[in-house]
Amino acid sequence: MGSSKPKSRSIPLLPLRGLLVYPSMVLHLDVGREKSVKALEQCMIDDHMILLCSQSEVNIEEPTQEDIYRVGTIAKIRQMLKLPNGTIRVLVEGVMRAKIEQYLPNEHFYEVLAHELQEGPTNDAELDALMRAVLSQFEHYINLSKKVTPETLAAVTDIDEPGRLADVITSHLSLKIKDKQEILETVKVRPRLMKLLDFLNNEREVLELERKINQRVKKQMEKTQKEYYLREQMKAIQKELGEKEGRAGEVEELRAQLEEAELPEKIYTKVVKEIDRLEKMPAASAEGAVIRTYVEWLLTLPWSKQTEDHLDLAEAERIMEEEHSGLDKPKERVLEYLAVQQLVKKLKGPILCLVGPPGVGKTSLARSIAKSLGREFVRISLGGVRDEAEIRGHRRTYVGAMPGRILQGMKNAGTINPVILLDEIDKMANDFRGDPSSALLEVLDPEQNSTFSDHYIELPYDLSHVMFVTTANVMHNIPRPLLDRMELLHIPGYTELEKYQIAERHLLPKQIRNHGLTADQLQIDDDALLKLIREYTRESGVRNLEQQLASICRKAAKAIVANPDATLFHVDVEKLKELLGPSKYRYGMAEAEDQIGTVTGLAWTEVGGDTLVIEVTIMPGSGKLTLTGQLGDVMKESAQAAFSYTRSRALQLGIDPLFHEKNDIHIHIPEGAIPKDGPSAGITMATALISALTDRKIAREVAMTGEITLRGRVLPIGGLKEKSLAAHRAGITTILIPKDNERDLRDVPESVKENVTFIPVAHMDEVLQVAFRDALDVRASRLGASEESLEAEESVLATVNAERDDLPPLGTH
Repeated sequence: MGSSKPKSRSIPLLPLRGLLVYPSMVLHLDVGREKSVKALEQCMIDDHMILLCSQSEVNIEEPTQEDIYRVGTIAKIRQMLKLPNGTIRVLVEGVMRAKIEQYLPNEHFYEVLAHELQEGPTNDAELDALMRAVLSQFEHYINLSKKVTPETLAAVTDIDEPGRLADVITSHLSLKIKDKQEILETVKVRPRLMKLLDFLNNEREVLELERKINQRVKKQMEKTQKEYYLREQMKAIQKELGEKEGRAGEVEELRAQLEEAELPEKIYTKVVKEIDRLEKMPAASAEGAVIRTYVEWLLTLPWSKQTEDHLDLAEAERIMEEEHSGLDKPKERVLEYLAVQQLVKKLKGPILCLVGPPGVGKTSLARSIAKSLGREFVRISLGGVRDEAEIRGHRRTYVGAMPGRILQGMKNAGTINPVILLDEIDKMANDFRGDPSSALLEVLDPEQNSTFSDHYIELPYDLSHVMFVTTANVMHNIPRPLLDRMELLHIPGYTELEKYQIAERHLLPKQIRNHGLTADQLQIDDDALLKLIREYTRESGVRNLEQQLASICRKAAKAIVANPDATLFHVDVEKLKELLGPSKYRYGMAEAEDQIGTVTGLAWTEVGGDTLVIEVTIMPGSGKLTLTGQLGDVMKESAQAAFSYTRSRALQLGIDPLFHEKNDIHIHIPEGAIPKDGPSAGITMATALISALTDRKIAREVAMTGEITLRGRVLPIGGLKEKSLAAHRAGITTILIPKDNERDLRDVPESVKENVTFIPVAHMDEVLQVAFRDALDVRASRLGASEESLEAEESVLATVNAERDDLPPLGTH
């Protein structure tokens, strides 16, 4: 060793239990105690150096200063790994001996002031003789012990430093910690070799004595007795450990599962290879658990097992009709798939996307599809998923890695042809962890998903037999490439009649069962049920309706339990008010009387259609146009277009051409907390503005929707069916729609068409003729129109006015 002056240093201390480290030794340590972990973290921050000292007693969990030997080894941390069970495995290399001078104050971990110990000169002839004697005794020890391999002797023989030789040989001896500590505390090399020589002599004598005893016992045992003894001993060991204990038991169990599983040849070869790797690994190896988990996933995933489709169209239709009212298009699409499957026998799984407002039955319809096909059903919720690994899984190099949700769903299904519902696909997001919607591109592409690649499995998996059904509330939140891979089925809101049928056939019986009641104990009148739908809920779906029915069932259960003699809980209209309180909504949202400057418009929202009341007021001023009601940019531009159209037609409409210089105009849409956007309120705002400027009343039973151009043309809009349902709910009896939207009337339910008159319009002149209670003559403004078209227009308007006279009171259908 060098002759540099020894020095003292402050250093973190790691107490060892049942273990001792010498300089030049390299070994792994498993650290789990809180103070020890904090000491490791501190030394990783500093210079990776730590003092390793042994405890005098192994079973002490929180050692004090008196329980730790004063002499230890300064070691360098070479590697640190956190294991799944929370412990930390570190690779340490002993550097030099050191002695603790004092403990430093530190409440988080042991920190000491340590004095480095130097061995002194080692170039001495007597040391060479001692080294030879020690090597000779160690060779005898190896021959007798059988616990040390001959390769160890070859490695030790190459050591030419006497101090290191003594340390290495001591580390291989089966000595008590106290004896090994004595060698560690002997800093000078010559005394250290002498003590080691004494230990080797003692150990050799003990081993020779054991050998003589064993030989004497062996001679006394006959061959049959020996075999019997060994067998009984083996049985006792297996019974103590358990039949499947240890690595051999794991491998045997996995091989048995492999023979039972029906795996493709490529997968079978991969599993055999991984089991062979597992068998060769040491029992304490952390990678063994990783390989076992991987093999278990390969064995439990379905590779070829599939259920047989029920290709009975009549039965499938019966199941879907029984569980869902309405939803004709999705049902028809499933029946088409079944018919093609029956003819083709092999069909790539379609990807259906059910788009509609909350509560219309998208998720339950997917469950019914699986039931009608006779397939397993798996639901995977994608709402709020941000990590690409949720879809593709993590690579096996990560601690706790596992496959993504798709393969987890396949494992739960147990077959290769389930119906998988990807719920709320429009609610996914992306961040630094990747884009999960991009990972879904491969899953939902029939041309690619036959070789789907999961990062954990690392083998192609066939998803082409799966029928994927996705759900979304809105279409525009779904990425375009993903949208192109799916077949969209729009599910609109329910009509009042459909809600009534759903409540009567499905929701009410379900809630009666869920609350422990029977149909004989709870009865709701038809009028009460209709009032519940009209005045206590306002939604496209039926989720809120089901909640209200559940509330009635709870109150009925309470009343029946409180009064056991009562056999029937009867709910009529008056009882409904008593149970649920006053009506939450006014049925028939149309105005109670004709208004000036107030027009009912129709809007499409993410939860279905809705009515919008647009108000305009004119005040003396300087021509300022104010828009309020939390309007989006498109709606503000639409208001500007309506304003410009009104200015351009001021003379024909009987309005002062300079009205914009003398007055301030305020356009307001109530319910300002709700954001509103889109161009479809253009004709509504123009009508309200002209009404306010001409002081003419708007017919209260009329609602309208359409985009306006600067020349007064009415352009088509979207969501006509949803808007029609909203108007029907509000008691509107006449709806003005763009002429180009006439083709969309086929999607409007017949029950709505029976109670609502739809009037297609192509120009604002036609809108004003219908909307104003007292007809406005704008014939003179249509200078470019032919005589025939004007006459046809008059005929339409005459029909509308005649129908208007026969309209029933608002709120009656």
